[in-house]
Amino acid sequence: MSKIRGRFAPTPSGLMHVGNAWTALLAWLQTRSQSGQFVLRMEDIDGPRCRPELAAAALADLRWLGLDWDEGPDIGGPYAPYTQSERIRLYEAAMDKLLEHGALYPCFCSRAELLAVASAPHGLSSEGPTYAGTCRHLSPEQQRIRSAVKTPSMRFKADDSASIRFEDGISGSQVFPPGAGGDFVVRRADGIISYQLAVVIDDAAMKITDVLRGADLLDSTPRQLLLYEALGLPAPRFAHVPLLMGEDGKRLAKRHGDTSLAGLRAAGVTPERIIGWLAYLAGQLNRFEPLTAAELISHFKPHLIPKEPITIHDSLMKQLYN
Repeated sequence: MSKIRGRFAPTPSGLMHVGNAWTALLAWLQTRSQSGQFVLRMEDIDGPRCRPELAAAALADLRWLGLDWDEGPDIGGPYAPYTQSERIRLYEAAMDKLLEHGALYPCFCSRAELLAVASAPHGLSSEGPTYAGTCRHLSPEQQRIRSAVKTPSMRFKADDSASIRFEDGISGSQVFPPGAGGDFVVRRADGIISYQLAVVIDDAAMKITDVLRGADLLDSTPRQLLLYEALGLPAPRFAHVPLLMGEDGKRLAKRHGDTSLAGLRAAGVTPERIIGWLAYLAGQLNRFEPLTAAELISHFKPHLIPKEPITIHDSLMKQLYN
């Protein structure tokens, strides 16, 4: 049996925080506990939001935590480059293939028009309201006329004839109804390739077998599976871990205090304390105790990871500092 290949793919649009570290650690443990190969990829395709100095800081923070990788933007590897902004030609080739197969169509809907249907039921909660298919049946002449005054985005024609099923490594069996979420954007009107297409191309090209990521991306999986199928690419196994939440029920963020790794480091918190704290939250330890990431490898049990979001109370955060 071939070794598994896992990955962690941060977006360098902000400082790494404990929520990022949570996902990175569990993805790393999943791979290292099976003697697999771990890949680090920088998902900076949304250029206006991403900065090179934040990408460099992310690498430094992960190394400080004790995580390593076999392939990545700083060390290279057989599937380089490992930075999305350097892989645009691969995404364009995939776009061409999808266009040849008639799987895409131009969408001229404005942001205001899309917001106007925001009260519609959400097919996939993390993706916003289901697209109504307004531009799907435009004639070539209608497309030509509209293209003269507006640059369109490109949408994928989601199959609305069959349910999408997959087994999630954390959440179990998943079933999404036909056409869940509607037709989705694969290239924005400003020319930026969507996360959905880029991640599929990259994971397939890098031969990733196992994707462990946050539960906020569970709803993206059906769309990605449709793209894998349309492009004739093998899909990886998926596992979605719960998010760390503040006491207000919202995803842990700056409003809950400084949870950045840089801030914790400046406050004198050791990487061993952060690793032990995250391992405790993940059900890998019966009680909180500092330890290294490497010490966790032989004890990693994915079935113990909670399935529900984890609320970080003030008392839990204080454990990091005491």
